Amino acid sequence: MNTTIQIIQLVSGLLLIFLTVIQQREGGLGSAFGGSSGGLYTTRRGFEKTLFYLTIILAIIFVICSILIFVI
Repeated sequence: MNTTIQIIQLVSGLLLIFLTVIQQREGGLGSAFGGSSGGLYTTRRGFEKTLFYLTIILAIIFVICSILIFVI
């Protein structure tokens, strides 16, 4: 049981890293340090929206696995 949870945590962690890296940001690295990104707000659509929701779901799975490993 514990090994299964650890494998799920490992896979979800790797996928989480991958999905976070491939998501695009319009502002780039400059906006992370206080640069302006043009002030435009765009909504996520299509594949970008799917990646966003999948990242949230994987983060929740990762946290739940972490808690379960700690408790068990």
